[in-house]
Amino acid sequence: MLFRRDLSRKCPQKRAARHRELHRTHTWHQNNIGGKFSLVSSNQDCITVTNSRCPFGEQVTQFPELCRMTSSVFGGIAARNFGYAKVEIKKSIARLDGKCDVCIYTNPHAAKNHAGMEYTETTPVRETKDINELHCRIETSMQRLWHKQSSQLSKKYLPPAIVAKSPKMQQILQSIEVIAPTLATVLIQGQTGVGKELIARAIHAMSDRNPKPFIAINCGAIPESLIESALFGHEKGAFTGAIEVHQGYFERAEGGTLFLDEVDSLSPAAQTRLLRVLQEGELERVGGRQTLSIDVRIISATNKNLENLVKQHLFRNDLYYRINVVRLSVPSLSERPEDLPYLVQLIIQRLNKRYNKRIESVSREVMQKIHAYHWPGNVRELENILERSILFANGEVMTDLDLELPIKAESIGEWKDVKKHTFARIEQSLLETALKQHYGNIKSVSDTMGITSRAVYAKLKKYQINLADYRKPSQR
Repeated sequence: MLFRRDLSRKCPQKRAARHRELHRTHTWHQNNIGGKFSLVSSNQDCITVTNSRCPFGEQVTQFPELCRMTSSVFGGIAARNFGYAKVEIKKSIARLDGKCDVCIYTNPHAAKNHAGMEYTETTPVRETKDINELHCRIETSMQRLWHKQSSQLSKKYLPPAIVAKSPKMQQILQSIEVIAPTLATVLIQGQTGVGKELIARAIHAMSDRNPKPFIAINCGAIPESLIESALFGHEKGAFTGAIEVHQGYFERAEGGTLFLDEVDSLSPAAQTRLLRVLQEGELERVGGRQTLSIDVRIISATNKNLENLVKQHLFRNDLYYRINVVRLSVPSLSERPEDLPYLVQLIIQRLNKRYNKRIESVSREVMQKIHAYHWPGNVRELENILERSILFANGEVMTDLDLELPIKAESIGEWKDVKKHTFARIEQSLLETALKQHYGNIKSVSDTMGITSRAVYAKLKKYQINLADYRKPSQR
């Protein structure tokens, strides 16, 4: 939410409270990538924070580009609170200064003679355009790789695509752009079916490694007795049945990217071998004595809490920190309702090509049903339900969805309450989207939603939405 800058100037207490809120952003680093920022000083024009441990780990000296992510976190939140921010990173561990000193200027006059990245109230508007352009570049890179892989595959299926209309997914796109050119290992966390492999493919596609292989392995699907051989290879005679030399996935991914899904399921022995690869860049095949140099970028994924597994001594602590240089948390489908209509349309296009159908859209009732469901299986479950339903669909509009909503209400009255709540959530989301698109212009919003201006004001009051948060500074 944006705060009016003139209001914060008139209310020093509110401005001080927002400074405290900005300082609390160090929690983001602590919870996500291990930063330990602390407050040095704070006045009405500038906040200074410092840390002696980089949130991206000791190897950040190889990836100074990651400082942009720290800048954007502090700058984005400060701009939303004060209308303006400039972030100057005076010292950084990435530049071998031994610590990070970050100054966040909230007054443009005080920031005038200082270097740094600027963020303003209109930054979200510019970012929307930048996101669209970034989204296009990521999709183009992924499609280029897709068509290189197999002409037969591209005839039957459409290339992979990321839907990112929701703020959380747009943050994922921005993170992909920052980390893809680096050598940093990445840990992708998220529930089953959210598309962790898709994010990994996007990172590979946007990196300099894209001409080389991208190999994805589900560690949980390989028996424990075979996992070491599968990953690191084996020599002839290493065990019963090893009748020839076998190259593991690491060797086959040389120069490219290896995606380890369900990395939490690796056996202790495999974890030890993986740690050596990450530390030394070399491995030995099972039953072998020759040391092989390996140049592979590791992207891991899990739907478990690895920190808890470390505490339970089920996952190596040192390996956890090696694979967790950068962490991306992919939101569940219930956290990104703005993406649902676009995901449905994209999936239908894919299914049309696969099954030679001509479905153009879904009915309003079907879309309401989709919005009302929690989707514990996320995008994968949505794909399965739509695939099952499209097989029996006729015409150009899908009017029936093979999905049973869990009804916990014991009476018709309770069911009506559930339906009313669901509709209100959708309506509020549509209203906020329209306000963003038209910068709070009530006439344009009413035209878009097909309701009167009076009705728009009534809904603003109903959902406690502050119109000023969506208007340009000149309109306030």
